[in-house]
Amino acid sequence: MPRADLITSIVLMAIGLGAALESWRMPRLQHLGVSIYSAPGVVPFLLGLVIALLALILLVRSVRDGGFAIARAPGQEPPPAADGVRRLVMAAALTLGYAAILVGRMPFWAATALFVAAFVLAFEWQGGRGGRAFTRRTAAVAAFALAVGLGVSVLFEDVFLVRLP
Repeated sequence: MPRADLITSIVLMAIGLGAALESWRMPRLQHLGVSIYSAPGVVPFLLGLVIALLALILLVRSVRDGGFAIARAPGQEPPPAADGVRRLVMAAALTLGYAAILVGRMPFWAATALFVAAFVLAFEWQGGRGGRAFTRRTAAVAAFALAVGLGVSVLFEDVFLVRLP
């Protein structure tokens, strides 16, 4: 994984620094008397810096673990990528379904709760469990998803004053 981490860290660092640079260039609205802290580029700038910093940490870790090595040592063959690709496709499909199908067609809190429940169930599914264990697990996921859906809605609408679809 050091090689994959090395490549991923470089891509993420470019994205983070690009986001920080572009948000720095956004209008600051000083001519309107707006506080610098409420300028539209503040949050994207900080998020870009955080992404770049975390990518730098990943880069250092991958270099330390031999990410630049040209030849692999015996026994260090990469694991099969089939499971990783399957999980990536599943995450992309769930996220796309959330954004393209759920959001805007039902209340935001319900769409978010359904998305979170589907995501957790898809990635934490443990086959062979039935009966009470399955019912208990599904109820816990449903409660968690409902809390997240309502919490995100309240946070964005009442704290950040963002109108949600």
